[in-house]
Amino acid sequence: MRKKVKYAAVLSALLLASAAAGLSCAGAEPVKSGPHPEVRLSAWSAYWDDASGAAEYRGIRRHLSSFSAFAASYGPDDVLTVPEETQRALKQAQKDGKETYLTVVNDSRDDLGRSMEKNAVMTSRILRDDASRIKQAEAMVDAAKKLGAAGVELDFERVFKDAKLQEDYLHFTYQLSLACTRAGLKLRIVLEPSAPFDAPFAKGPEYVVMLYNLHGLHNGPGPKADGAFIRKTVSRMADLPGKKSVAIATGGCIWQDYRLLGLSRGATRFLSSQEAAALAKEKAASVTRDEASGVLQFSYEEDKHHYEVWYADAETVNAWITEIAKLGISDVSIWRLGGNGDEIIRDIHP
Repeated sequence: MRKKVKYAAVLSALLLASAAAGLSCAGAEPVKSGPHPEVRLSAWSAYWDDASGAAEYRGIRRHLSSFSAFAASYGPDDVLTVPEETQRALKQAQKDGKETYLTVVNDSRDDLGRSMEKNAVMTSRILRDDASRIKQAEAMVDAAKKLGAAGVELDFERVFKDAKLQEDYLHFTYQLSLACTRAGLKLRIVLEPSAPFDAPFAKGPEYVVMLYNLHGLHNGPGPKADGAFIRKTVSRMADLPGKKSVAIATGGCIWQDYRLLGLSRGATRFLSSQEAAALAKEKAASVTRDEASGVLQFSYEEDKHHYEVWYADAETVNAWITEIAKLGISDVSIWRLGGNGDEIIRDIHP
């Protein structure tokens, strides 16, 4: 009996929380495009979507001040490697006179070719002491210089969940900043929105905060970012030293059979903006725009399953840029080129 009462109490709390969230969204300030201070635009292109990324780069390059090639990562024996596609993307952007960055991520591959994204174990190993950190900083600087990049972009994620790893990572930001300065390179450091911005970060680099992942594989249906999330995160960024910029994300996510705050759910996956638009057309779905985020959404039923999709289009991207610019942020990076479609790329207005 006690278990039933306890379950009922938890259920009631979840329902109240869900209702409160719904009321909050309903009264949220609309996010939409409009006049705004000018921003400098940057974008990433990923090695696994080289052809589509290159095509979209050609469509948006006139708007780009800088460009980041994604990404160098770690192979067996913790050796930093740069894919050929990443090298080609850098060379093309350099030909176009763009300021280019080599993005370095803490992904790894073993001897069998199996990959692990955001590998905290590997990251702990390569940053474990001063000698290891200096070795990694030199490897990043050497790779960037050999490819003619203007700078290094450090995109190590999941480094703040362990106290020792966080300490080692923060030490590394100083050592990498010093190595870049000595080599005449710039340094950008990408941070997740959950990062402790009041931590003792190095003062020299530019910090790029990801303004996305509000909703995704980790929770239920909703936008990657909305106005409230953008404003709250930008406000917290005041604790970061030096130059501050942000990143926004195209694409979206599809949720299957998501019920009651995740107590019941099916498969969830990311999809590109192009895929989402094609799916809406295929299912003859009614697509609406969420005012609080500027994001498009639709749902449909198929084979006794319920599907819900949220995704960005050009208006979404322009609305986010408008909101961000009005908050005083003048540098915005787009994750990522590829899979967006010509219309989105053509209609982005920084």
